[in-house]
Formats: sequence, structure tokens, C-alpha cells
Amino acid sequence: MPRLGVNVDHVATLREARKGKMPDPVAAAVIAETAGADGIVCHLREDRRHIKDKDLYLLKEVVKTHLNMEMAATDEMIKIAIEVLPDMVTLVPERREEITTEGGLDVVRHFDYIGDVIEMLKQQGIVVSLFIDPEIQQIKAAAKLNADYIEIHTGLYANAQDLATALDELEKIRSMAAAARKLGLGVSAGHGLNYQNVREVARIPQIEELNIGHSIVSKAVLVGMERAVQEMLTLIGR
Repeated sequence: MPRLGVNVDHVATLREARKGKMPDPVAAAVIAETAGADGIVCHLREDRRHIKDKDLYLLKEVVKTHLNMEMAATDEMIKIAIEVLPDMVTLVPERREEITTEGGLDVVRHFDYIGDVIEMLKQQGIVVSLFIDPEIQQIKAAAKLNADYIEIHTGLYANAQDLATALDELEKIRSMAAAARKLGLGVSAGHGLNYQNVREVARIPQIEELNIGHSIVSKAVLVGMERAVQEMLTLIGR
């Protein structure tokens, strides 16, 4: 049964709609942990469109489980990560014009640079994960660079328009999770997972953690964060 990491970015998205103080992603993180979440995830973007620096520093202070900071592999973000010292950093690709993260990090193309970033972060005692597509060359590159984890991008599975495509993408996730484990990598998964499609991914034995944000926050708007987290925990077998 995988752990559940709750991404609180979109609590901050709702706050930023009015540029006010509510709802508070830090308060949401506390409720999520109380409800049984195993970790909290946040993405500090270059444009600060949702999570702000203050949110990240406060999350570091209040999160009692596991804080996973998603970030682009830029000098600015590396400096912040080394100051904050989250439990884990997940390196993700980032473009200003995208609505949400589109696709995985190209570790093969940026092999040397990503390797340097991994080394800098690990020297500070930070566990490093790479958000990548379910492709064997990317997984092999992550293993060669001594990443601790990969997070398999599940977007193509989650957004599949028909059953045949969904099954094909699910099989890719399943086989790449097995390959990553054989190469000594920890395995998590996320992106687009929701209350309708999460069960099959949660059943993949090599996947240790599911990182889910938008669907939980969306449900929390209607039923509250505690219930939204608990219902997701039930679906993944917890």
C-alpha cells in the first residue's frame, strides 16, 4: 500500500485568486497530516503563481511527516532548497506559460547538469527525486546519476480519452516502476491522479508513494480537507 503525499499548491491557487490570506496552504497541510497523509508536497515556481517563499518556510516549520519540495533545477531554487532543507526535493521541468507541469524532466538531455544538482542537494542531506516520464532511458539515466527516487509522470494515463489508451499507459507505468526498482531507485508516482483513476496505480507493488494535489483540493472545497484526504486514503488501500 503506497504512502500518500498531499500537494497543497492549489489551496494557494485559490488564495491568489483574490491576493488575500485565505485559504492558507499551511493550515491545509496541518489538516491533511491530521487526516492521515504521510507527507506534504509543494511546488515553489519561478513565477510564484501559488506557493510563496513564506509558505515554504512555514511548511518546513509545521510539517511533522515529510516535506517534499518540487522545484526547477535553477540556481535560485537550489539556493532556497539548501536554506530550507526539506526532507525531499523533486526536480521537475518548468515553463512559465504552462498551466501545470507538462511532461517529465529530460534527464538524458541534461544529464551532466542534473547530476551536479543532485550532488549539491544530497551533500546537504536532502533526498532527491526526479519527476520523469515512464521511459526506460530516463530511468536508467536517473539511476546512473544516483538519484534516490523517481516520480513517474502519470499524466498520459490520467488524461487518456479511451480505455485502450489508459490500459497501455498503465502498463508502461507498471513496467517502468518494476525496472526502476531493479535499478535500485525508490518509486513514487503522480500527476492527474484522482478518485476515479487512482486505484490501479495504487496496486502497483513497486510504487511507494502517490503524490496527489488538484483532485484532493478540489474535493476539499466541497467536503473539507480531512474528508477529502481520508477518502483518498481509502481508495489507495489505507
